[in-house]
Amino acid sequence: MADVNNASRPVESRSPSGGYKDRPWIPRFWDGMNISAWFGLLARNRFRITPRRWGMALIVSLCSLLNSLLWLIQEALYGRKIAAIEIREEPLFIIGHWRSGTTLLHELLVQDPRHTFPTTYACFAPNHFALTGRALPPILNAIMPMQRPMDNMPVGWDRPQEDEFALCNMGLPSPYLSMAFPNEPPHDPEYLTFDGVPRPKLDEWKRRFLWFLKCVTMQRPGRIVLKSPPHTGRVKALLELFPKARFVHIVRDPIVLFASTVNLWKRLYRDQGLQTPHYRDLEDRVFDTLCRMYEAFERDRTLIPASQFCEVRYEQLVADPVGEMRRVYDELNLGEFDKALPGIEKYVASQADYQRNRYDIAPETRERIARRWAAFLTRYGYSPSAVG
Repeated sequence: MADVNNASRPVESRSPSGGYKDRPWIPRFWDGMNISAWFGLLARNRFRITPRRWGMALIVSLCSLLNSLLWLIQEALYGRKIAAIEIREEPLFIIGHWRSGTTLLHELLVQDPRHTFPTTYACFAPNHFALTGRALPPILNAIMPMQRPMDNMPVGWDRPQEDEFALCNMGLPSPYLSMAFPNEPPHDPEYLTFDGVPRPKLDEWKRRFLWFLKCVTMQRPGRIVLKSPPHTGRVKALLELFPKARFVHIVRDPIVLFASTVNLWKRLYRDQGLQTPHYRDLEDRVFDTLCRMYEAFERDRTLIPASQFCEVRYEQLVADPVGEMRRVYDELNLGEFDKALPGIEKYVASQADYQRNRYDIAPETRERIARRWAAFLTRYGYSPSAVG
C-alpha cells in the first residue's frame, strides 16, 4: 500500500485542532513504565530507535527506574491493603471502536458522583499512583497539554482515561505497544481479542487487571466506569472476571470512523513513537483491526445478559446527550438518573462550543470502506455514501 501521506491523500482532515501548541514538550505514555516493561519493549524491537528519538528514550529509561522504586515503596506501604480490597459493584464497560464516541460517553458517565474511574494519572503511573496520586499530578501539570491534538477534547491528570495504557505501563502485552515502534510488525495482536492467548497468560492478565482496579477503588470507591476500545473484543474474558458487569456499546458512521481512526494513529505514531513513522501499512491495519474486533464481539455479545447491555449510536448521543444518557440509565438499571443529571447537564453545557473534526474522503476510499467493512455497515444500518 502507498504511504497515506503521498500525493493521492485518500483522507484529508479539516481539523480544528492545532496539536500541542500550548506545551514545548509533552509526557509520553511510556514514561510510566517500570524497568522490566520498558527494557523488555526495547529488547523486543532490537533497540531500533530513530536517532532523533534517543532523547525521548533516555528520559523514559530514567523514569522507569523511578517508577520501579516507587512501586517497591507502594507495595511495602499498601500492598496488603490493596490485596484485601473487594470490588463490590462490578464495573461498567464502555466498548466500541476507536473514534466512535467512547471518550464522550466516558466523560458523561463519570459525571455521576456514585461512579469512579481510572484517571489519566492512574493510567500514566499505574505502578505507584496509589502512593503518588496526590503529590505528583500538581507538579506534572506544567507539562500536561490542555487538549488532545487529534480532536481538541480536554485533557488533565484527573480526567478519565483508557485503562489499556495502564496495562501497557504495568508490562502486560497490548496492541497499543505498536505506537512505540510503529514501523515494526504489530505488537501482541492476539491480545485484541484474547483468541489464541494461552490460559495461564490470560489468567495473569486478569490478575493484574484486577490489581489495578483495586488500586482505583482504594483511591475512590464506587462503580468503576472503564473505557477501552480493545475491550470490545474481550467480552468473554471480562464476563469471566465480572459476571454482572454492564456494557455500553457505541457505534458510529464507518466512513467517518475510518478517516478519524487513521488520523488518530498517525498523530499517536508521530507523538509517541520511538521511530519516525512511515505509515506504510496503516490503512490496512485499521481495516483489519475492526474486522477482527467485531468478529469476536458479534460472536460473544450473546453471552451478555440483556439487562446488562445497552447500545448507543454516536449520532444520536451528540444530538440529544441528556436523553440518550437517561435511556442508558434506564436500560442498565444504573440507579436514579436525577442524581447524575446535574453533572451531565453541566458537562454538556461546557462542550457547547466544541468543534468536531471534518474529513474530505476520496470516493475510492469510500468504496474500500464499503467493501472491507460491509458486515459492519449492514449490521448497524449505515450507508457508505453518508458522512457522519
